[in-house]
Amino acid sequence: MSVATTTLPELERTAPVRHRPALSYELFPARSDVSFERLRETITQLEATAPDYVSVTSRTGHGNLGRVLELTEHVLAETSLRPLVHLTSIGSTRAQLTTIIHALLDRGVRGLLALRGDQPDGHRLEDDEIPFARPLIELIRDIERERTAGLAGGRVSVGVAAYPHRHPESPTISHDTEVLVAKERAGADFAITQVFFDPDVYTRCLDRSHAAGVRLPLVPGLVPATNPRRLQRLAAMSGVEPPRELLHQLELAAEETERRRIGIRFTVDLARRVLDAGAPGLHLFTFNQHAEALDVLDHLDLDRWSTTSQGDAR
Repeated sequence: MSVATTTLPELERTAPVRHRPALSYELFPARSDVSFERLRETITQLEATAPDYVSVTSRTGHGNLGRVLELTEHVLAETSLRPLVHLTSIGSTRAQLTTIIHALLDRGVRGLLALRGDQPDGHRLEDDEIPFARPLIELIRDIERERTAGLAGGRVSVGVAAYPHRHPESPTISHDTEVLVAKERAGADFAITQVFFDPDVYTRCLDRSHAAGVRLPLVPGLVPATNPRRLQRLAAMSGVEPPRELLHQLELAAEETERRRIGIRFTVDLARRVLDAGAPGLHLFTFNQHAEALDVLDHLDLDRWSTTSQGDAR
């Protein structure tokens, strides 16, 4: 009896196949119908680069859940993109989070980013509130097990945050590594780092994590460093200061074109260095603007973002 076979181009290659790095973008829900129309155009432009997913942010306590669902449903229904929806545990009860997770799975979401979220000043935990990302991951996995048949035996992809710099509330950077270990053991699949501006900070984070036994892919989160005011706001929120020399150059730039050239050059250099150090991909914080993110990709080796053909593994 003859067996029909299908030839895969990959099987005909004599050179090793080089897998492309992961590519993803962060988006936040629109605040109005007008800004949602602008966001739709940004999504269209980003979709053309064939990212692996786009993350959809959510406010602490899910106070903007309606807008989160609006953006998520648009991505699912109108694009080829896969959404990674942020879940924050602070400000929501276990029952509320359970309802939200089921609602997202019902809509076709298969990627969740499990976060504690920013703790408001003076916040006191409710009895049924989940205080950290680890038990939120466990809740997601519990719901996944309940719905295995409906998910066709598949799994939900669960991402978490990683901190190349010490978390502002953490006693030590070693504690941050221990937290990442706990997240992986709870069922996390990958991590996206918070912003950083020094490639050595990322490589040290990799080294610490690997030494502690972490095997999660640590995807570096990068911001196109073109807007000095935005960088200063990020520093105020995260405690991570951008390089003074970069800020100085941006502020002295005579025009917007020059400022953009300086910031893109810095970001491209940072991206190349972390990729060369072993980063599994890039996650770009877009602030719902596509032009700067596309500039970064345009100035990288674009072959990184396309599959090789004809046995080419340059």
